[in-house]
Order: sequence, then structure tokens, then C-alpha cells
Amino acid sequence: MKPMWLSILSPLTDFANLIAGYFMEIWDFLIFIGNISAFVVVLVGAILWFTGVNDKRGKGLVLSGILLAIIIQYFVFYPPSFTL
Repeated sequence: MKPMWLSILSPLTDFANLIAGYFMEIWDFLIFIGNISAFVVVLVGAILWFTGVNDKRGKGLVLSGILLAIIIQYFVFYPPSFTL
């Protein structure tokens, strides 16, 4: 007779494997969306900063966009394995 926690663990593991499989299928699309969003954030920040509309928010958006681009490139170079 199996312990109770083993009968609960199997469906949870199956669910985690299912989610990991979905992430594997859409990983390239997620990286594409990340790159586009980093570009848009830097562009909007630069417009705000250089036009003088809101200097502080523009600088923050530019720095946040650069940080987002660096994080996205890290995940391009070192993608997760998606296996349990």
C-alpha cells in the first residue's frame, strides 16, 4: 500500500510537467515579446527625457528598459531546462 503523499505527488508532478511543456513551446515568443517591450520602454523613456516633458520618469524608463533588455539577454544565453 502506497503512502498518501505519493498518491498526491503524482498528479502535482504531472501538472508541473504540463506547465513546463507549455513554457517550452512558447519560449521563443516570450523572448520576442521581452525584446519588443524593452525597446518600447527605452524609446518612450528617451522621448520623455529628451523632450523635457518628464525628465525623472524618462530617465527611470530608460534605465528600466536597459535592465529589462539585459535580463532578457541573460535568458537567451542561459535558457531554463524546463525539466523536473
